[in-house]
Amino acid sequence: MSLITSSIGQGLLWSILALGVFLTFRILNFPDMTVEGTFPLGAVVTVSALTHGVSPLFATLFALFAGCLSGLVTGVLYTKLKIPILLAGILTMTALYSINLRILGKATVGLLDISTIFSYFDYLTPNFQLVFLGIAITTLVVFAIVLFLNTELGQAFIATGDNQKMAHSLGINTDAMKILGLMLGNGLVGLSGGLLAQNNGYADVSMGIGTIVIGLAAIIIGEVLYGPLSLSARLVAVVCGSILYRLVLLAVLQLGFNTNDFKLISTIILTLCLSLPTLEQKFKIRQTFSKGSSKQ
Repeated sequence: MSLITSSIGQGLLWSILALGVFLTFRILNFPDMTVEGTFPLGAVVTVSALTHGVSPLFATLFALFAGCLSGLVTGVLYTKLKIPILLAGILTMTALYSINLRILGKATVGLLDISTIFSYFDYLTPNFQLVFLGIAITTLVVFAIVLFLNTELGQAFIATGDNQKMAHSLGINTDAMKILGLMLGNGLVGLSGGLLAQNNGYADVSMGIGTIVIGLAAIIIGEVLYGPLSLSARLVAVVCGSILYRLVLLAVLQLGFNTNDFKLISTIILTLCLSLPTLEQKFKIRQTFSKGSSKQ
């Protein structure tokens, strides 16, 4: 039971990263490789701040702001210097590796005997601290995104992703919207990194490897399971997809697989989820299940 509770809590914290990826991948319609550098950036900024005596709340907010800055760099490379988005993200991600080493001072730093944001909830057991904080922050993030997307600025942001030429013809500064999306998305990724570093008790400059796959897996799992939804409901589906993804990994671990294979397993899960619509169309999976249920 404790493993399930821990996986749910981890899924909630990882869902913040997935929501950040959702803003660029689904709304702006491009993949952002910056997240693989932004995630450890949030972690190292938070851990470095905590080890220098900064309060856990401010250390966590620093992760959010650091993520926004990395998104800004990618946005400028993409919109102003006209570097393709995939390459712009890779350039920023590569540069962030050295920056993370500079901030942290070495490859790995632990948080032994240092208060974290979870210390505010010492009256709860560790796993329930994780779930409680995960629910609180995820709810706040989803609510903030929904509020933003329903503003005039948010509608301009959505329009840029839907049809850039039309948005530009309506007087929307599409370059500014792209930069804004990259900043918001990477800010959430940095926040996720800062929270997970505090939960894990350490920060490592290499902890961002494969994070883009984790974010995409949460998005795709949520979309495949729940089908067509409103934009607000899709955000909730992403959170649910992240939790289910962690539970799948837990099940894989319980089956005796090596933890070193997690990245491979993540890739296989994502591949299956991405190919499911094609498989459904080819083998008529949904129709088969619906016919079977109607007969009953």
